[in-house]
Amino acid sequence: MTAPPRLSWRDVRDRIHDQILTGQYGPGDRLPRDADIAEDLNCARSTVQRAMQDLSDSGLVERRRKGGTRVRPDPVTRATLDIPITRREVEQRGGRYGYHLIRRSEANAPRAVLSAFELDTPRPMVRVEALHLSDSRPYILEDRWICPRTSPEIRDLDFTEQSANEWLVHNKPYTRLDLRFYAISAGEEIAGLLETPVGAALMVIERTTWIDGAPITTVKAITRPGYQIQTGS
Repeated sequence: MTAPPRLSWRDVRDRIHDQILTGQYGPGDRLPRDADIAEDLNCARSTVQRAMQDLSDSGLVERRRKGGTRVRPDPVTRATLDIPITRREVEQRGGRYGYHLIRRSEANAPRAVLSAFELDTPRPMVRVEALHLSDSRPYILEDRWICPRTSPEIRDLDFTEQSANEWLVHNKPYTRLDLRFYAISAGEEIAGLLETPVGAALMVIERTTWIDGAPITTVKAITRPGYQIQTGS
């Protein structure tokens, strides 16, 4: 007898989606563990994880480290964005790309970085601060922390030529992405680097990625005044 084909992640996603829409799992309900769902549906745990990530990206569920997966109390629709390569972004807009490494260092991650990664204990990480340029003018100031446990190659890279942004996009796929947008007022150091007046309103794009629950990188990309995000579908 031929064994039935294993479910794809889309099949698993659709089943759980239907269970939420029909009320089997209501707002705030905790879903079974990924391993239990995989056993029940006779599929790989990675298949369930991929399905759950898609449901999380669509705003139906929320996943927390050590907290499991719950149906969101107020489901929302979220836009899904690919992480852009800044060099390509500048070139697609007709600019001449430039790059300047400000500094590269290694230290225990500060509390704000641990919080972004949802970690409880300090650990050494690589910090890369760099300036992306368009037509020789500041474009994006990048302050990035990278976890060597998930990216051990990072200790052998100096990022004087290629940006950490481009290397990570090409080499470190992720299973989870958190994205935030907010505004700050430019202090003296940032204003000097971006060649903008002190106190100018600047948009910050903060991204954090994980692979199967383990942190990869978190970055604050501080954009020049007038920066615009372009998306398409």
